[in-house]
Amino acid sequence: MESNIYLVFLLTFLLYNNARAEISDHLREDIPDLDMELSSASSAHLNGKELPAVPQNSVQTHPRRHIKSKRRMKRRYKCYSCEPPCRDPYEFTHTCQNAIQCWKSRTRDADGQVQESRGCSTSPDQLPMICSQNSLKINGPSKRNTGKFVNVVCCAGDYCNEGDFPELLPFDSNDVTVITADTSSISKMLVAVLGPFLVIALLGAVTIFFIRRSHRKRLAASRTKQDPEAYLVNDELLRATSAGDSTLREYLQHSVTSGSGSGLPLLVQRTLAKQVTLIECIGRGKYGEVWRGHWHGESIAVKIFFSRDEESWKRETEIYSTILLRHENILGFIGSDMTSRNSCTQLWLMTHYYPLGSLFDHLNRNALSHNDMVWICLSIANGLVHLHTEIFGKQGKPAMAHRDLKSKNILVTSNGSCVIADFGLAVTHSHVTGQLDLGNNPKVGTKRYMAPEVLDESIDLECFEALRRTDIYAFGLVLWEVCRRTISCGIAEEYKVPFYDVVPMDPSFEDMRKVVCIDNYRPSIPNRWSSDSLMTGMSKLMKECWHQNPDVRLPALRIKKTIHKLASADEKIRLDFDEVCV
Repeated sequence: MESNIYLVFLLTFLLYNNARAEISDHLREDIPDLDMELSSASSAHLNGKELPAVPQNSVQTHPRRHIKSKRRMKRRYKCYSCEPPCRDPYEFTHTCQNAIQCWKSRTRDADGQVQESRGCSTSPDQLPMICSQNSLKINGPSKRNTGKFVNVVCCAGDYCNEGDFPELLPFDSNDVTVITADTSSISKMLVAVLGPFLVIALLGAVTIFFIRRSHRKRLAASRTKQDPEAYLVNDELLRATSAGDSTLREYLQHSVTSGSGSGLPLLVQRTLAKQVTLIECIGRGKYGEVWRGHWHGESIAVKIFFSRDEESWKRETEIYSTILLRHENILGFIGSDMTSRNSCTQLWLMTHYYPLGSLFDHLNRNALSHNDMVWICLSIANGLVHLHTEIFGKQGKPAMAHRDLKSKNILVTSNGSCVIADFGLAVTHSHVTGQLDLGNNPKVGTKRYMAPEVLDESIDLECFEALRRTDIYAFGLVLWEVCRRTISCGIAEEYKVPFYDVVPMDPSFEDMRKVVCIDNYRPSIPNRWSSDSLMTGMSKLMKECWHQNPDVRLPALRIKKTIHKLASADEKIRLDFDEVCV
């Protein structure tokens, strides 16, 4: 790396010197060799020879001038001076004193207009700028062919610039292209100045590219030495390897598309398990296990399905891959992969990790304030609205029904809001095509949260609206769980699951059907909620959500607006609802 930097600086120095020398050459060409002409004229006079007639476009030398430059410059003259237009060449309106040289000129601009003037040079610095404009080269034409546009005669002597003005060469309209010579010279100088900087920038970009490439190679080599396919988990070696070319393409070739909510690209997902280090098991269930893992320095959640639950893994991956599903209240999807552990196939699904865990765990640990309760309920309703809503467009989102909404399938984020997770039983519906996709998963939802029409098997599974109303019923039970743990009148009840007092911990289908459908029983509402306006409104809302008649249940958007209205009416609540409310 140090050698590359040294090479760049050395090349910069060489290019800078080259550009500086080229600019100096351009400037040097424009300065006439005035001393040579003066010296030649003076030498001819001193040798006793008669001076020839001075050309019109040359510098006239006074016969008494000294050879040496210093003494020559000490002599001063008087000259005629007039500003254009000088109509009469013998009419002199001004004179200038203490001049080194006198001059008279005739110029023509690009439009063909001719102007005459005469004057003097009082400083040696003025001589190159005035008397070199049409200086003669040895045995050659006027420099840069300026004789058609500028003719300046310089002389040394008192009033030597009197008389007629010098003539210009005949003008042709095609000769105006001569002016472009200066433009090309400027272009060359710009190239000479900017060229080195462009080359330096290109070399710098190439150097940075090779440095980063070398860094990636060293990083890959270090990972190879550590065996990237081996991960140590609680003194147990977990080896994650590819299960073959059928990892995800065979399962999701018709469903995985690019867009918001689709997680990582498919080719990245096929090797994702090799990049994840499992740290600890944070949950177990009938479907499998949930682990906390490390991926590129970040904690992620890894849901490991048993091989018998392949349909759930496939369906959940398919739902997460839906375009435009990504939402602040929907669990963020990273990717899925199929791996092997001790010759046993495992199905991984990787999502964002939330340390607070599920809403079920959060309610068991903590009592809630009114602010916390509103924030949790409002965020769940916000996610449910996004899930139930169909987005129309060239690449829209179908409407979805969760079908297994419960407190264990809702996660709590660090800011107290919630995200909806676990889409293994979700269904999709598109009004454009009229297609209802139920998936191939034979499993049903959690019996404790099943709606009456599901328990008595009167639901029409071909009607998407009926499936969407079962989510509203389950959401009403979740509202009851959250409100029960909310401090009201200084009291918060102990956490209990819905129907804890009438069915066992693992109720059967018949147990729930008898309680919900035959007895028409619902979770009890504490009497003290009637003295709290917010809790009274929430109790009325949850009753409308778990109503026996599905047609009476409120849509998700109405629930969301109702919660927002209740919170706005309570002066104790200070939350910004603009980000989550329509």
